[in-house]
Amino acid sequence: MDLRLLDAVPSKEELAAVDSVLGPAPAVDVPVPLSQVKERRTQLLPVLLALQNQVGWVSPGGLGYACRRLGVPPAEGFGVASFYALISLEERPKAFAHVCDDIACKRLSPKSPSSLSPSPRGGEGRGEGKPNWAPSPCLGLCEQAPAALVTVAGPNPKQQAFGAATAEKIQAALEGKDVPALMPILGGVGPRKLLARAGLVNPASLDDYRAHGGYEALRRAFELGPEGVTREVSDAKLVGRGGAAFPTGRKWEAVARAPVRPHYVVCNADESEPGTFKDRVLLEHDPFGIIEAMTIAGYATGSERGYLYLRGEYPLAHARLNHALSVARARGLLGQNVMGKGLTFDIELRSGAGAYICGEETALFSSLEGLRGEPRNKPPFPVQAGLFGKPTAVNNVETLAAVLDIVRDGATAYGSVGTPGSPGTKLFCLSGKLAKPGVYEVPFGTKLDELIALAGGVPGGKKLKAVLLGGAAGVFIGPAQLGVRLSFEHTKEAGLTLGSGVVMVFDETDALLPLLKRMAAFFRDESCGQCVPCRVGTVRQEELLARLANAPPSSDDLAMLKELGQAMRDASICGLGQTASSAIESALKVFKYEELR
Repeated sequence: MDLRLLDAVPSKEELAAVDSVLGPAPAVDVPVPLSQVKERRTQLLPVLLALQNQVGWVSPGGLGYACRRLGVPPAEGFGVASFYALISLEERPKAFAHVCDDIACKRLSPKSPSSLSPSPRGGEGRGEGKPNWAPSPCLGLCEQAPAALVTVAGPNPKQQAFGAATAEKIQAALEGKDVPALMPILGGVGPRKLLARAGLVNPASLDDYRAHGGYEALRRAFELGPEGVTREVSDAKLVGRGGAAFPTGRKWEAVARAPVRPHYVVCNADESEPGTFKDRVLLEHDPFGIIEAMTIAGYATGSERGYLYLRGEYPLAHARLNHALSVARARGLLGQNVMGKGLTFDIELRSGAGAYICGEETALFSSLEGLRGEPRNKPPFPVQAGLFGKPTAVNNVETLAAVLDIVRDGATAYGSVGTPGSPGTKLFCLSGKLAKPGVYEVPFGTKLDELIALAGGVPGGKKLKAVLLGGAAGVFIGPAQLGVRLSFEHTKEAGLTLGSGVVMVFDETDALLPLLKRMAAFFRDESCGQCVPCRVGTVRQEELLARLANAPPSSDDLAMLKELGQAMRDASICGLGQTASSAIESALKVFKYEELR
């Protein structure tokens, strides 16, 4: 393919968009020195997002100018731009809506206004006068389904993500009007820990945050020292809450001891697992808490720089985090000499652009470095060679939120609730056929049926048919397993997984087969294509699910599905391919074909 990007002339809007990130262009167009290309390339995704936000798409002229300023080969720039779902390489209306059609949401009614006539997935022909919305994967608003994300490009771009979406609300957002965000339902058992400030504290006020215990944990961290902080985290048995469940203390200790410098802390806030929205709630309603926790991680690991990689579909979280970071810097809580203790640590907020795979830690590194968000083989592990090839501690948002209580009150107090193998509390994302969907904080070891009861159970007197536990990469279970205790050890013993904390409920009226087809399409679409087992396996899996829509599975079909799943688990580079068949295989195992339809 002959791109000829450098021959296209950028518009004034495109020049302004690129220069807003990189600064004014030099008077003389001088090639970027090779010694600076790698460093400058890290700005590629921010520049592409600036073009998208200001112009509405990334044209050949805009991309060519960005590549010249950064010293990136045009073909590589095109490869990165084409990787992300929220970046359009074809012209489309400046006001555009992404409407979720994933498993927790429903498509808009066919009676929608003609201005919302659907655009084909993939986005063919998007100039003015063309369809101004397209179906989207999960937007992280599952408890408020159906959801939409509306972007209005221009000098002052506007982005809104909202639940309870209707054609009227979407039309209003397309016209630039404000659509109020809904406050999520927050529930649980006992005193809140992770959600202690959510809905209670003004997320824009540092003073309010400090009045409710903010920065007590960081002050205690300075008393403990870096090793003492890591020891408390290890003694608390804190493990990753994004799904991998790796011991956090062990990770921090490995980074702290690494002789190579500098070290980095990365907050993985790219939660894109269908059905997951707990991190969004924490970031929107307790942004200073995540900043404080990242600062503690930086102190413990000997890092002077942190990156918070936020999924691009969370505009409200982005605005609140950006404000909180500015306030923290102004008040001496980030930057040089944090709290007067001699610590140097700052955080850079980076936006993703619609790529589920970037939730995988090494793919996230690639994205931050200005490359396609493709995973890397491990070893080396991130604690040895992570971001920019340096030792890196990567933690999920909920994991970092748990650090505050552990450091402030100690590991013993933290372990006073939960189970011996899973101390503390856990956030669960409850959605689907429930009376009160939302984020619920409960002690580890709570039974699944008790958790569902907290959310009001299945409304309308209908019977519960199935629960998707752990998200699209999790498992389906039937009513017989509702008594399982929700802890790492109990779910493992039962052959289940907590995953990212998804609990999506389906009642007797729900047909599961269409959901399985949607999951198969999701994994096929989100596969980065780098490794053959995942690239080919997800396609073949989707083909098999399409056949099941018309006839019961034959023994050959079931054997092929099992073989595909095993091949992807054994040979895929990352967790996407390794878990792409988990929920689908579990559904076919638990339910009869007639029950799936």
